[in-house]
Formats: sequence, C-alpha cells, structure tokens
Amino acid sequence: MHIKEEWNRLDPATQQWLMDNPGCVVLPRTLTAIINKETGENADADAHGETVLTGEDRDFIQAKAREAAARRTPSDYRFFDASQPNESPG
Repeated sequence: MHIKEEWNRLDPATQQWLMDNPGCVVLPRTLTAIINKETGENADADAHGETVLTGEDRDFIQAKAREAAARRTPSDYRFFDASQPNESPG
C-alpha cells in the first residue's frame, strides 16, 4: 500500500484514524477494506484481511500526525477540573 500516493483520495475520517494511530504497523481488515473502497485499489492483505504498512507509509502517517498536532491551537485543547462542583442536596 502506498498511503502517501493515495492520501488525497482517502476520506477525512480515514485520514483522521490513521493520524490518531500513527504507530500502527498492521491495518485492521475493516480499515483495509475502507481504504480499498476509497482508492479503488486492492492492498496486499494477509490471510486475515489485514495490511502491513511499509516503513515509508508509517513515516508519512507520523509526519501527517505531527503536522496536525502543530496546527492545533491552545483553544483546541480542553482541560477539565478534577474536582466536581459542590452540589447542594435537594
């Protein structure tokens, strides 16, 4: 599979999954099937329908994930107070 060459043909949700999982070495069969459908290609899948990403694919996905992280602004992050507000009974 050549993710770099097919990147623009992938649905944004598929791209996001890849960027959210940049250390993935083997794509699950459901994601392999989605990518095959979106690109019209048949990725080399193993007996379980999974696809092993090449080192080049992994490097590309990791670079895309870093780019996306660098574009985030502080307002994109949400912090929650660990304590709960006091609620009065009744």
